[in-house]
Amino acid sequence: MRQPSKQMIKRMFVILLVLVITTVSTTGISLINIMIVNGEKYQQMATEQQLYDARITAERGDIYDCNYKKLATSAPVWTVFVTPNEIEAIKDKTERQKVKDKITDGLSEILNIEKSKITEDLNKTSTYYVAIKKKVEKTVADKVRKFLNSDKELALSTYVGLDESTKRYYTNDSLASTVLGFVGDDNQGLSGAELQYDETLTGTPGRIVAAKNAHGTDMPFTYEKKVDAKPGNSLVLTIDTYVQYVTEKYLNTAVVNNKVGQRGAAIVMNVNTGEILAMATKGDFNPNDPFTLSAEDQKTVDGTKEDEKKKVKSDLQNKQWRNKTISDPYEPGSVFKVITESIGLEEGVCNLKQTFTCTGSIFVAGQKYSCHKHGGHGTQTLVEATQNSCNPYFISLGQSIGVNVFSKYFAAFGLTEKTGIDLPGEAEPQYHKANKMGPTELASTSFGQTFKVTPIQLITALSATVNGGKLVQPHIVKKIIDSDKNVVKNIDTNVKRQVISKETSKTVSNILESVVSSGGGKNAYVAGYKIGGKTGTSQKVAEMLASGKKGLYVASFAGFAPMDNPELAVLVLLDEPHGSNYYGGTISAPVGGQILSDILPYLGYEPKYSAEQMQSMAISVPNVVGKTVSEAKSALVSAGLNYRIIGSGEKIIKQLPTATQTIYKNGIVILYTDEKSDSKAEVPKLTGMTISQVNSTATNAGFNVSFKGNTLTSSAVVSYSQSIEAGTKAEKGTVIEVYFRSQETGDIGLVN
Repeated sequence: MRQPSKQMIKRMFVILLVLVITTVSTTGISLINIMIVNGEKYQQMATEQQLYDARITAERGDIYDCNYKKLATSAPVWTVFVTPNEIEAIKDKTERQKVKDKITDGLSEILNIEKSKITEDLNKTSTYYVAIKKKVEKTVADKVRKFLNSDKELALSTYVGLDESTKRYYTNDSLASTVLGFVGDDNQGLSGAELQYDETLTGTPGRIVAAKNAHGTDMPFTYEKKVDAKPGNSLVLTIDTYVQYVTEKYLNTAVVNNKVGQRGAAIVMNVNTGEILAMATKGDFNPNDPFTLSAEDQKTVDGTKEDEKKKVKSDLQNKQWRNKTISDPYEPGSVFKVITESIGLEEGVCNLKQTFTCTGSIFVAGQKYSCHKHGGHGTQTLVEATQNSCNPYFISLGQSIGVNVFSKYFAAFGLTEKTGIDLPGEAEPQYHKANKMGPTELASTSFGQTFKVTPIQLITALSATVNGGKLVQPHIVKKIIDSDKNVVKNIDTNVKRQVISKETSKTVSNILESVVSSGGGKNAYVAGYKIGGKTGTSQKVAEMLASGKKGLYVASFAGFAPMDNPELAVLVLLDEPHGSNYYGGTISAPVGGQILSDILPYLGYEPKYSAEQMQSMAISVPNVVGKTVSEAKSALVSAGLNYRIIGSGEKIIKQLPTATQTIYKNGIVILYTDEKSDSKAEVPKLTGMTISQVNSTATNAGFNVSFKGNTLTSSAVVSYSQSIEAGTKAEKGTVIEVYFRSQETGDIGLVN
C-alpha cells in the first residue's frame, strides 16, 4: 500500500485543524450566546421550569364608621386553576384524555362555564397555571374539592387546584357608596376611600416558592419556602352610620318626590373639627355590584343605538360612581349671601342698624338686576334683607365692599382652591379672579351666581361663618388602625386660618337663626332646637344657554345647629328639580330640617321647649272606641300617634289614654279588643333625667308623658318628680306627669 506523502499529511492536518477550530468556535459562540448575551433569558426559563412561585394575597383592611361598625370588609374566596403542563406530562394518551374529559365535565357543571372554554385552557400545554374562574364563594369551592376527591385513580387534585384570596363586601349595600367607593377584580381600589387609601388598605402580599421536578410537579416540603402576607391597615371613618342613613333616606325621598334630574347631594359636617358625619349622593350605586345600572339608566342604554350603547353605558356608570358633593361644581345662589354679609360685617361696611330700600331692582354698570319680589321689599335692615334673601341689598353690599377686599375674603374662605379633603376627584372651583372682576361680575357673585364651587367647598366656607371664624379642613378618615386595632395614625383637626372674628361669627349666627325662625328658612324649623340657615335657588344659566332648555335650577339649603354654640352644618342641594316647585326654601329646607330633627337627639343634643312649643306638640287623642281595629289604626296614625293592640277581637272596646286626654306626637295609645285583656306594666323611674331621656324611657315601657314645669327652655333641665311612683303597676298607655326644673344656679353670691 502506498504511504501518504508528507504533503498529503500536511493537507489533512490543516483540514483537521480547521474543523477543530470551527467546532470550537461554533461551540464557544453558542456558549457566549447562552451564558452572556441571552443568559438572563435562559436563566429565567430554567427558573420557571424548576420553581413554582405563587403570590399569597394580603388581606385588605376593613373600613369602619366612627363607632367601629363595619362598612367594608373582606372574606375568603378562591380561584380555581388548572395545570395544563402536568396533564401533558401524562405519558398514556388515553389516560391523558380521560383526565381532560373528567375535568372539563366536572368544572363546567360546578362553575357554570362552557366546556369549550375549559378545553381551550387545558390545551395551553406550555403553561403551569391557568385560572379557570376567580372569586369563587366557599359553597362552590367546597363542591370543587368534593369533585377532586371523587376519583382517586385519576388523581384530579394533581391537575386542578384552589388558590385562596379575598373578596370585598359592603355590609350596608348602597349606604355611603360614593364615599366608600369599590375595588376591582384584583382588590385594587377604584374609587372613593378605597382608592384614596388603597396603599394603606392593601397590605403586603406573601409568596410561596417551591421546587419542581422534571415532570413539573412539586417536590417535597423541604424544597418549599413561604413568606406570609401582611394584612393591610384599616380605616375608621368620621362617618356615623345612623347619620348617614338618615341623610340618605330624606335626600332620596326628596329626589324622587321632586323629580330631580341631575341627582341630589347632602353633607353633614362638624363645623369645629371638619369631620364629615354624612356625605350622600342620590342616585348612587351598590358597591357590591358596582357595574350594574339603575333600572332607569338601564332603560336609557336599552333605548340607545347599538353602536352607541357601550359609550352611553360607560358614561352612566361613571355618573353613578361620581361623588357629587366633591366632584360637581355648581352656582350656590342665595346660600352664598352668608359669605357676603360676613365680609361686610367684618369690614364694617354694614351693621345691624343701617337700612336699605329695595324698589324691586338695582342697576350696576347699566345692567339691571331684579329682586325676586315684584315691587321690592321696601326699607329693610341687614337682618330683614337676609330673611327676605333680597338680591338688590346684597348687590349693593358687594359694590360697597369692592373687588379687591371681596376677592381677598373669597380666597380666605377657601373658595379659590380645593379643600384637600381625603377623597379622590375633588374639582377645582370656577370663579372670577380679581384682575378680571368688574362691577357686574362682583354684582352677580355677591348673591351667588356666575361662579361655581363644589358642595364640600361651600359647606367648609359656611362653617367658618358660624364656628368663630376658623376655616377648618374637612376630612373623612378619623384614624388608621392595624389588624389588632392598634392606632397607627390619628387624623387631627387642621385649622387653616382665622377668616373673620368671633364677634362677626356670632352676629352672623344670630342672623341665620332668625332666617329659620322668621324668614325664608322656616321650613327647616325643628321644635326644641335653635336652628340657623339660609336657602338658595340658583339658575343654571350656562346650561340653559347651551341646551336651549328652560327652568333649570339648583335648590339648596344650608343649616346649622344648635345656634347658641354651633357644631353641626347640613347642606342639601337638589339639582334640576322638575316637580311642582323648585325653590330651595320649599323643597330643600324641609330636608335639612328632617335630617336635623332625627340626628340632633341621637347625637345627644337636648331639646329646649317653650310653653308654646310644648302646647303645639300636644295631640288630642281621637276617640276610637267602637271602631274596627283597621279604622282605629288609621285614625291614630293620621293623628301622629302610635298604637298597641291588646286582645284578638275585631272592635275596640277600650282605649288608654282616653279621648279626653292629650299626649305628645308619637305617643302610644293602647287599644283593647277583649274585656279580659290585661296590659299592666311597671312604671319606670323617670326622675333625674333630661326631657329626651324621660320620653324614650317612658315610651319603651309603654307609657305616655306629660311634661310639667316652667323651666323647660333652660339649658340644664332635669326631671325631679313623677305623678305615678316608680315600681307601681299601671296600665300601659297611662299618661304620667313628669315635673322638671333647671339645675342652673344664678343666685349664688361669691365672696372674695
